[in-house]
Amino acid sequence: MPKMKTNRGALKRFKVKKNLIKRGSAFKSHILTKKSQKRKANLNAPHYVHSANIDSVKAMLCKA
Repeated sequence: MPKMKTNRGALKRFKVKKNLIKRGSAFKSHILTKKSQKRKANLNAPHYVHSANIDSVKAMLCKA
């Protein structure tokens, strides 16, 4: 049976930290002038994959 391949897009988007999977945040790449300082600060805070989705992300990463 062939080896499982890691999803390369998922590999670039997620980082495994202990038992959590760190992810990026959407809505912070452009059109930032109309967004408040508080909103932009919250978007820069670390975000983690929801517990309901951890299994599917781990399957994409294979070796996580």
